Amino acid sequence: MMKRLRLRFTSLAMALFLAGCAVGPDYQRPDAEVSGAFKEAFLSPEAARQWKMAQPAEALARGRWWVIFNEPVLDALEDQAMSANQDLKVAAARLRQARALRRDAESDLLPTLDAGFGPARQRQSDAAQGLPEDANNSAQTLWRAQAGVSYEVDLFGRIASDVEAATADAEQSAALFQSVRLALQADVAQAYFRIRRLDAEQELYRRTVELRGRTLDLVQQRYDEGEISELDLARSKSALSSASSQALGIERERAVAEHALATLLGKTPAQFTLEPEPLGRVSVEIPAGLPSSLLERRPDIAAAERAMAAANARVGVAKAAFFPSLTLTGAFGYESDELGNLLEWSSRAFLLGPLVGTVLSLPIFDGGRREAGLEKARARYEEDVAAYRQTVLNAFREVEDGLSSLRILKDQTQVQDAAVRQASRAAELSLVQYREGSVSYLDVLDADRQVLVQQRASLALDGERAQAAVALVRAIGGGWDADRQLAANR
Repeated sequence: MMKRLRLRFTSLAMALFLAGCAVGPDYQRPDAEVSGAFKEAFLSPEAARQWKMAQPAEALARGRWWVIFNEPVLDALEDQAMSANQDLKVAAARLRQARALRRDAESDLLPTLDAGFGPARQRQSDAAQGLPEDANNSAQTLWRAQAGVSYEVDLFGRIASDVEAATADAEQSAALFQSVRLALQADVAQAYFRIRRLDAEQELYRRTVELRGRTLDLVQQRYDEGEISELDLARSKSALSSASSQALGIERERAVAEHALATLLGKTPAQFTLEPEPLGRVSVEIPAGLPSSLLERRPDIAAAERAMAAANARVGVAKAAFFPSLTLTGAFGYESDELGNLLEWSSRAFLLGPLVGTVLSLPIFDGGRREAGLEKARARYEEDVAAYRQTVLNAFREVEDGLSSLRILKDQTQVQDAAVRQASRAAELSLVQYREGSVSYLDVLDADRQVLVQQRASLALDGERAQAAVALVRAIGGGWDADRQLAANR
């Protein structure tokens, strides 16, 4: 009796010891070497010293970052997109799938229980029972009512590694959902500012058509009085028709942009109309010394880091395949050849151990399948490490692009404003001189075209500044004025 107890105790101790022998590699986030500060001068030397190596912090709050533009219509559009965009719903569904897979993996940590009831018709061979060939060995019906239990002891951490990988996958899906959400917010803002820029161009062409119409009246009057030739009249009509044609082109472009915005809002083009409103000059002040935590909030960085963690855990799963697996099974219930006495105490039966196979199984030869699985898992981890580092580098590049674009666009806008003023002055002078007969109408047309060209360039810069501001917000993970955003959300 004591010998059996010692044997059982030894077996239990050995199982507990093996259960702690996880073979998976411990996860450590690889370094992602980055520069200590941005190249752009928006960061002061004091702020530059606050930068550190990127550590994903995707859970930090972002808030309603678009309120920095002070556009109530944009605020309403963003809310509509968050509630109705279909791509965002797709990402949310994928997140739920990943979380369900994590729960599925966690279920392997617990035993499975099942119960059954029913008859079985069977006949054992005469030889198996040691009976002669002519023995009365007829088939019989056997009724069973039993409960079963099965549990795989996680000897070498296979299940734990699988759970770790599924958890990292779920966290990656959560980060990807936030990435889709941030991208949608930025796309809505950029589509909105594009439409507003086109509204401003439509207003410009409306004024241009009116001005050229009045000019045509003047030219027509001079032609009727015989002061000029028909050539000037034809040129004036051509300039008016050209402006009208370009105005229609802007109208077509605006319609397409409005349809695209409707799709982002989860609506058909027929269900959405945005009233025209010319774009004003967007002025976004970038604080000197953006904290590194802003860049760390980027969901794509968090997703790439979680992909590394999942790949690392799957290396552990692949390693565990080289070691034995221990599965404990058992069944207890009743069986009888008659249904009436099935639940009697004398009909009880039990089984410890699998019906087919062995409790402890050790793989010996599989043609190199496990080695290939381990090599694949390690290569996938190396791939995800490289992808993570590239994501961090891309993040810094995009922020640099946004900062430099806003800085240069600000200076470029000031220069372009001067060009518009000078072109407008030249047009005024050419028209006065034309009335006095000192210049030809060709000079007037050329000056008028220059005004239109410079004004369109100025509007294009206004649109680019708005687009660049949105791109910068997206690049740093969604806004930089956390206090203001939190106040706006209250």
